[in-house]
Amino acid sequence: MQTRNKQNLVIIITMIFIAAATRFLPHPPNFTALGAMGLFGAAYFNKKYLAFIVPFIALFLSDLVINNVFYAQYYDGFVFFHPSSIWIYLGFAAIVIFGQFLLKKVNFSNVFLASLIASISFFVITNFGTWASTPMYTKDITGLIACFTAGLPFLPNTLLGDLFFSGALFGTYYFVARAKNLELEHILDDQKIR
Repeated sequence: MQTRNKQNLVIIITMIFIAAATRFLPHPPNFTALGAMGLFGAAYFNKKYLAFIVPFIALFLSDLVINNVFYAQYYDGFVFFHPSSIWIYLGFAAIVIFGQFLLKKVNFSNVFLASLIASISFFVITNFGTWASTPMYTKDITGLIACFTAGLPFLPNTLLGDLFFSGALFGTYYFVARAKNLELEHILDDQKIR
């Protein structure tokens, strides 16, 4: 049992970090594995703090590379967080929380629903954050509507990215676990979620 849990742990952590690394590949705007990483961690880490820590570390490390390698010309010096990071991380936390509630049982319909909710919640939180924390929009209902309207063209790619990468992560884990004869279960706890 202990060895099986360690194998599961290694597989899940590796998959989350591989998903984070896909952010370095060329992709359409917002078509990333971000939402899928949060949902996958929420589904398979039984200890809630691991469901946050592992995907957040993967997100943070991939952000470091993106901000300091790919977008280095936009910053003066090394960047740990950019101005809108707080809203991205709040949106990501919401994804993990929704995943913990919606993915107690992992099946196609639950993953599909969780992916849709992840995309929409991330869109709402990050666009609200852009409106609230930048001078680009007036701080009234007109500015808020303008901000959300400006973000709408990015929503379809967010939805498609979350669906695609959720399918890839959950599907790959299912086949890897079956090939290794591992139980598809929440790990690191002897008690399963009921």
